Amino acid sequence: MDQPAGSPQDAQSLPVCYRHPDRETGIRCTRCERPICPECMVSASVGFQCPDCVRGGSGTGHAPDAARPRTIAGGTIAADPRLLTKILIGINLAVFIAVQTSTALLNDLVLIGAWPPAPFNPTEGVAEGQWYRLVTSMFTHEAIWHFAFNMLSLWWLGGPLEAALGRARYIALYFCSGLAGSAFTYLLAGPTTASLGASGAIFGLFGATAILMRRLQYDMRPIIALLVINLIFTFGWSNIAWQAHIGGLVAGVIIGYAMVHAPREHRSLVQYGTCALVLAAVVLMTVLRTLQLT
Repeated sequence: MDQPAGSPQDAQSLPVCYRHPDRETGIRCTRCERPICPECMVSASVGFQCPDCVRGGSGTGHAPDAARPRTIAGGTIAADPRLLTKILIGINLAVFIAVQTSTALLNDLVLIGAWPPAPFNPTEGVAEGQWYRLVTSMFTHEAIWHFAFNMLSLWWLGGPLEAALGRARYIALYFCSGLAGSAFTYLLAGPTTASLGASGAIFGLFGATAILMRRLQYDMRPIIALLVINLIFTFGWSNIAWQAHIGGLVAGVIIGYAMVHAPREHRSLVQYGTCALVLAAVVLMTVLRTLQLT
């Protein structure tokens, strides 16, 4: 017998699936609470979700990026794993071209402690407050062979490291290593000795690459041989700021170890905390040397 609308039997009927109006269901999506039939139910960590919520999120009730594939260091895998390496090479190339046309610009970018020498009063240099030279010198090259060698090394080492660490961790490694090399040079080199080049950052990449290869149980002999050759050039060739190489290498080893061995539960804290400690050491070395020179 037909029942009029609004009768008790109609009030007690089950809701229908929002995608299949002809199907009654007692299940609702745990995220949007819309009714879903068995065909539309997608298992989640708690209950079931509808197809729309699964497409808009991770399908597990977590944020959409929670299920993205991660690198060994916890970074997000990017579509172009060499993007930052290309940008860094582009910046170095732009600065190289610029300093070829202006000697004055070169003098403003190189790392120097204090100039002119005694008995004249210094008017420029890191000791005079030009801390920016710690950064600008990392992107400055004068000789074509110096530029070419560093950029080839950056391409060979930087690309695989960027892919393995992720962009944020890779750029943190690069800048911290480069700054450590600059600060160590400022601390130990003569105050009137000018230095320049990306070697500090490059040696940081060497150190991190060695740590990564050991973590992945790769054959260490090629990277060790290449590192030894570079160290021979460092101490056997005149007019090379060995301090930048050693400072960058030590920072790269320390940061690289933190990047690939940090416990998953506190990964970001350990990784970026280590970078912060290296930067603190950079500041300390710079302050101590500045107090000594002034």
